[in-house]
Amino acid sequence: MKKLKESTQMYFDKIDNRWKRLSLKKQHQYLITLFIGYLLLTISVIFKIWYDTESNETEMQINHIENPVMKNSPYKDSLNHKIKNLLINDDL
Repeated sequence: MKKLKESTQMYFDKIDNRWKRLSLKKQHQYLITLFIGYLLLTISVIFKIWYDTESNETEMQINHIENPVMKNSPYKDSLNHKIKNLLINDDL
């Protein structure tokens, strides 16, 4: 664990030194570019949420939950048929 901590610390120190070696103008350009990217991402997420809430219907639809595995299976209700057959045969 100590070795991992030391290696990550060395990595972050190297990145920090590279950042400090850049000129202030270059640092400023990188920060502005990252901020604009973050701003565009935030605006797109807010727009997507707004669009999804506006396009929803006013009524909630309640449907049964279907198992997707059983939906495509050729043995759709084989277990239910066996149980039903057992129950019918036991009644006789």
